[in-house]
Amino acid sequence: GASLLALAAPGTAHADRVVTDWTGFTSPSGNIGCMIAPSSARCDIQQRDWSPPPRPADCPSFTGYGQGIIVTPGGPAQIVCAGDTAYNNNEALPYGESITAGTLRCTSAESGMTCRDTQAGHGFTISRHAYQLF
Repeated sequence: GASLLALAAPGTAHADRVVTDWTGFTSPSGNIGCMIAPSSARCDIQQRDWSPPPRPADCPSFTGYGQGIIVTPGGPAQIVCAGDTAYNNNEALPYGESITAGTLRCTSAESGMTCRDTQAGHGFTISRHAYQLF
């Protein structure tokens, strides 16, 4: 899909990159791979010092579990239960920059990747050291 770049308002250092279709990106370290669209934002992580909570009963044993976190508009962030991956050879989202699709926004920081529903406020932060659902 075509990507649209938002124009920076006067006095802002960076405008969010605004997308309307599935768009992949990684953390600058390459450890976190994400996909964002207006329907969901998901980040998977390769190297991590933490363990996910126990696999829920409704997550079948043949799929992956805990490799990442996903948030959808209006819903809570959840640990990923999926057989696919959000990794592919995408460009890095530089630290301090954000990408937005609909109400979902992901921001890259040295402390990790944060994705949130800007209307409902739900989201997550994921990093090598820890994760947080909010």
